[in-house]
Amino acid sequence: MRGDLIRILSTVEEKANELKLDGYNPDVVVVGKQAYDFIKEQVREEFGGEEDVIELSGLKVRVLEELEGDAVVIDSKALGLGLGGAKRFKVVL
Repeated sequence: MRGDLIRILSTVEEKANELKLDGYNPDVVVVGKQAYDFIKEQVREEFGGEEDVIELSGLKVRVLEELEGDAVVIDSKALGLGLGGAKRFKVVL
């Protein structure tokens, strides 16, 4: 449904903005497999096609099965240094 896709995109942008306010530069959304499948289905319902989702709100998408129904917006450079730079949220309830 369109409302679910809007909610997800809004949440990604909200978490990215929170990171920016904290001085980070978010560049990746890591999503669990369950969350990715849900997002992909929402995009296909809205736009059609069979393409994979490679970007959300301008951030690269990576799948990490262990996150299941959650997603994390991260600044990959800061995260790699152990400085924080991540905001997690629930995609699938």
